[in-house]
Amino acid sequence: MRRERATKIVATLGPASSSPEMIKALFEAGVDVFRLNFSHGTQENHGRVLGAVRALEKEVGRPIGVLADLQGPKLRLGKFVDGFINITAGSTLRFDTDPAPGDEKRVPIPHPEIIEALHEGSTVLLDDGKVRVRVVRKGSGYIDAEVIAGNKLSNNKGFNVPDVLLPVSALTDKDRSDLFFALDLGVEWIALSFVQSPQDVIDAKELIQGRAQVNLKLEKPLAVEHLTRLTELSDSIMVARGDLGVELSLPEIPALQKRVIRESRRLGKPVIVATQMLESMISAPVPTRAEVSDVATAVYDGADAVMLSAESAAGQYPVEAVAMMDRIIKQVEQDPGYRAIIESQRPDSGHSVADAVTQAAYQAANSVNAAAIVTYTLSGTTTLHAARERPRIPIIGIASQLSTARRLVMSYGVHVVHAPEEIHTFGEMATKATQVTLEHGFAKEGNCIAITAGVPFATPGTTNVLRLITLDKAMMAQLPSGSKPVEVPRRAAAKTDDASVLRSAPVANEAE
Repeated sequence: MRRERATKIVATLGPASSSPEMIKALFEAGVDVFRLNFSHGTQENHGRVLGAVRALEKEVGRPIGVLADLQGPKLRLGKFVDGFINITAGSTLRFDTDPAPGDEKRVPIPHPEIIEALHEGSTVLLDDGKVRVRVVRKGSGYIDAEVIAGNKLSNNKGFNVPDVLLPVSALTDKDRSDLFFALDLGVEWIALSFVQSPQDVIDAKELIQGRAQVNLKLEKPLAVEHLTRLTELSDSIMVARGDLGVELSLPEIPALQKRVIRESRRLGKPVIVATQMLESMISAPVPTRAEVSDVATAVYDGADAVMLSAESAAGQYPVEAVAMMDRIIKQVEQDPGYRAIIESQRPDSGHSVADAVTQAAYQAANSVNAAAIVTYTLSGTTTLHAARERPRIPIIGIASQLSTARRLVMSYGVHVVHAPEEIHTFGEMATKATQVTLEHGFAKEGNCIAITAGVPFATPGTTNVLRLITLDKAMMAQLPSGSKPVEVPRRAAAKTDDASVLRSAPVANEAE
């Protein structure tokens, strides 16, 4: 099964979409990566759902990625005597650590470390920003705060403190339990919630020990201040606009989204745009025009993937939401102006051998109108370098390890193929690349393909070879029996001056 688009779709599984039949329907509608939200459900349920995803993967013969999203330190108020209180702007509320139910004058916060971290002038946002207060006085175990906006507070509502570095870890005890459970299940990605500083990512990676890759959810303004360092430390980024929209001014979010996408692309890290993308489809069969524009904007910005949350997890129209997102992406990518925008945002090339080879492959593929860029990869680095260029032609990522193949499914423009067979020579590499390209419908006789790989083979981080191959009769005669080309109606045969194999001299890099 092949996607006719470069931008990928991540969908959250939940009560509306956890059956094997629904998971298959979502995949067929266009889902590339499934998200397990550990803020909801039990470990048992998530394990059962992941089992269904793995069974589907075997059935369809295509790698499918899974992202385990940890809840993080969600801060909540205590309870009130009557379940809620009415408040007015200008009034003063006392927040303290007394667990007794609160009233119109007093609000319990069961987090003494938060009281300690706050100071006069701090802003506290309650109930997703519906209530806003400012600290006017601080005492032993309490703060007094003036109500700036809002008229009601009820039990257990969440609260956010945007301008203070809170003395809490990004991983709670629950998160640690869920983390090790997810790692034992073999998920490809761990999403970290409410990260404040680079140390949060470093601590998580020490626990993960390379068993999965880290997806950093950008939700806190303090994290934005460390954007470059956090992107360097993480393996992918999620622009989680829900909590960002609570703690930042809403008009700031669009520009920040573009900035995060540019920085992630510059560093070659996949980036997901998430939250409320097709929110109205939770209860309606079609989205609003504004939501369609929101998804389209993320695609025009060059995101690797766009994500559905409640739309697919708990909505009434999960399959329709995925199908709609698929249609929007395809429509944008067919727009003549889309390619011009993507090209104008291309980051400067790096200075490593891998960067040079990838850049050469991009330019050579364009020059000869290649049908595809084929990357051989062990760790995924070679393919990520290719995806960073956002080429107009497909990238075929041939991965020898299944875990790598599943991770690469998230990356822009990459059609992933798991090929566990070891490659030892250039001849074997060319034969396998040609075979995969034909069998998966990316080329036919007369087309040219560009291949990048690393020598020695099966060594991570050694992208140092570029080879161009024209699929002539002689080349196709050397393929294993049963390797039949699939009709490729959307691309004409490449025009080349030489019908023989075109090969560049391998660029050795003994230092890498």
